[in-house]
Amino acid sequence: MKNQPTFKLIDGKFLPEESRVVLQNVFSNKIKFHQMKNFSSQERYGKDDKTAMKRIPQLKKSIEKILELIDSAELRGEQLEIKSEIIINFIKPPKNV
Repeated sequence: MKNQPTFKLIDGKFLPEESRVVLQNVFSNKIKFHQMKNFSSQERYGKDDKTAMKRIPQLKKSIEKILELIDSAELRGEQLEIKSEIIINFIKPPKNV
């Protein structure tokens, strides 16, 4: 698609504590989404959702690193500029789905 719709999710300068709250909430909600997706797969099909099980540890590792960056900024008395954008692409699903 030529003109991809984009939306700003986060765009601003934040104190370290504000950054911590905003980013922990975003990552926490994504982790909960994947946990629920996996739970649903277990209940419906009796097996884990492979994508969810792969994504959860990746998200946890990312937030861990982000929190380290925030702690570092806090020690130096710095603010953080955070930008996050949602880009939507339209794709055809694989034939075997």
